[in-house]
Amino acid sequence: MDIKNATYMKSSALISQCPSHHCPEYAFIGRSNVGKSSLINMLTGNKKLAKTSATPGKTLLINHFEIHAATSGKDCTWYLVDLPGYGFAKRSKTERTKLENMISGYILQREELTNLFVLIDSRHEPQQIDLEFMQWLGESSIPFSIVFTKADKLSKQALGNSINAYLQRLAEGWDPLPPYFITSSETRQGRDELLSYIDHINKDISQH
Repeated sequence: MDIKNATYMKSSALISQCPSHHCPEYAFIGRSNVGKSSLINMLTGNKKLAKTSATPGKTLLINHFEIHAATSGKDCTWYLVDLPGYGFAKRSKTERTKLENMISGYILQREELTNLFVLIDSRHEPQQIDLEFMQWLGESSIPFSIVFTKADKLSKQALGNSINAYLQRLAEGWDPLPPYFITSSETRQGRDELLSYIDHINKDISQH
């Protein structure tokens, strides 16, 4: 898939405010400071598309980006959705509840949602908040995939050990394991695999 153009469309505080269209939507979510904005910019080839920040927890709305791409000689359109991060402890309880309701409302009610990419920092051991979130997705029958980020921050051996440890932990509750990708926004590792995965799903949808 060759992305021709990625355009910011709209930021929404409620699912009812999200743009109306009939295209597939791929949403990205993860704990604060997981590298979500950098990954989105790397995937789309636009360094300024999603605003990156040194301060975690900056994304507070549901952000829609319209993606125009070419695949197999045909043009296609899909939407990339940047969701607020979860688990940012410095927020007030009221703010956290509001964000949680916004996120769960989108995930459970947005009919256009085609696949949710859950971002995991490859440098860390499995975090309970991530495991519980993925368990909730499974129980809610939400199609999702795991994206391990910041692969360039570890040696090849350390990265392999970290990913294997995570997969072993997941295997305790998942059979089969959810699809997963290993990425780096710095080296563009995993970009082709992720875009090919989206392309494959889009083609499946168009044939039904």
